[in-house]
Amino acid sequence: MAVSSAFVVTPKLEKLLSNHHNPTYSYSPAPLDVIGIRALPMNNRNKRGLIQRARCEISPFNKAASISALEQLKTSAIDRYTKERSSIVVIGLSIHTAPVEMREKLAIPEDEWPRAIAELCGLNHIEEVAVLSTCNRMEIYVLALSQHRGVKEVTEWMSKTSGIPVSEICQHRFLLYNKDVTQHIFEVSAGLDSLVLGEGQILAQVKQVVKVGQGVNGFGRNISGLFKHAITVGKRVRTETNIAAGAVSVSSAAVELALMKLPESSHASSARMLVVGAGKMGKLVIKHLVAKGCTKMVVVNRSEEKVAAIRNEMPPGVEIIYKPLDEMLSCAAEADVVFTSTASETPLFLKEQVETLPPVRDARLFVDISVPRNVGSCVAEIDGTRVFNVDDLKEVVAANKEDRVRKAMEAQAIITDESKHFEAWRDSLETVPTIKKLRGYTERIIAAEIEKSLPKMGIDMNKKMRKTVDDLIRGIVNKLLHGPMQHLRCDGSDSRTLSETLENMQALNRMYGLDAEILEEKIRAKVEKK
Repeated sequence: MAVSSAFVVTPKLEKLLSNHHNPTYSYSPAPLDVIGIRALPMNNRNKRGLIQRARCEISPFNKAASISALEQLKTSAIDRYTKERSSIVVIGLSIHTAPVEMREKLAIPEDEWPRAIAELCGLNHIEEVAVLSTCNRMEIYVLALSQHRGVKEVTEWMSKTSGIPVSEICQHRFLLYNKDVTQHIFEVSAGLDSLVLGEGQILAQVKQVVKVGQGVNGFGRNISGLFKHAITVGKRVRTETNIAAGAVSVSSAAVELALMKLPESSHASSARMLVVGAGKMGKLVIKHLVAKGCTKMVVVNRSEEKVAAIRNEMPPGVEIIYKPLDEMLSCAAEADVVFTSTASETPLFLKEQVETLPPVRDARLFVDISVPRNVGSCVAEIDGTRVFNVDDLKEVVAANKEDRVRKAMEAQAIITDESKHFEAWRDSLETVPTIKKLRGYTERIIAAEIEKSLPKMGIDMNKKMRKTVDDLIRGIVNKLLHGPMQHLRCDGSDSRTLSETLENMQALNRMYGLDAEILEEKIRAKVEKK
């Protein structure tokens, strides 16, 4: 019986397979036993074995040896890698679970994502990696040989790179596995997990993960497929639900309310806008006005510095005119809509002041989003003046929120549908190693039989005749394999067909002992990365 040379156990492979509870455990080669297995050392808890594949001749004894070897593998400690497929896991911290002080220490700049992927894939139980690091979240997606050990290794890596103790990371991290990971990244891409529901920046960030990951070893088929599908989900949700439309904050609600209350003859581009206050809320008001088509506005503020900074952020064609606070009333006299958002503890506009302002064609609108209020309540008593405050925005925000909750429910339906498609696609990948190994198995048989038969055909056989014999044998084998190969191919679109395909795969793995070869390849891959 021709048997391949023993599978060499390197120190790194020994580390991967060794008993994690016995740090003094060491390796010494053992001889081949009667069934062709070089046994790894055994302690009182585990026994381990790596199967030696017959490379050339197949005999009844070989078949019995393969069966015995597989049975031994099933009772070994390393069988945890063959009982279940590798798991997709996300280890993350987000604005919902961790303070910014922690997130900023864990953040990984985009240009360092490839380095992080390489380092994480160098860990014993990690096969594939993606990093999603933004101002609101730090999430590491991995394909792990072992869920528990993979999470432990990644968490320790995060601690090492950030300087944050493992115990502290564990207090704020969240862990998701397999289908829950799919659900999560789809919700993230759709904007459902964002602080502002439906915001679009996160979709661009998910796209960037794929762009940076292209060509990086470790951004493998499972993880890249997950993120590419997440991009599809994000686009579909925004297209079919319009979840990103509508007011999403007090400032945007104020702008929408003002535009809604303007007479039909006016619109954002023609109405004269005045914004009092250039703080955070005022800046958002300005941005939303520009988004609605307003290209010219006056901004009153204590200093010009903040206004200049906002002006620099605006697109070309937008004119922002700064005026000091002492010119506020004269500016209001020329405005159709006045937004106020300052930290003043006393009203800036009183009844006696507003009464002196010249009337406008319809009504002058005051939209006050300050607390305490910047516009006195008595101002509403003036003819030709309408005043709205934060309480008046509640109706707009509530109506918008209800609409967005409805859209979020619609988005969840899309996510559920797409999750099924992705999981089916991932299930279909399970047959790929079997197809490759079955091909390799037949190639070894062909090579062995040709080498054995050529001497019997005469020493004068030329290259053309040798190729003819080779093509003949391969043609016969390919025709014999056509049926099994067809029953191993599935795109995952039909659950019944997929189930049958996986059953066929398991049957072929048992018949030809391919499980052990697939395991050996996984272990080799991890060792070669070291």
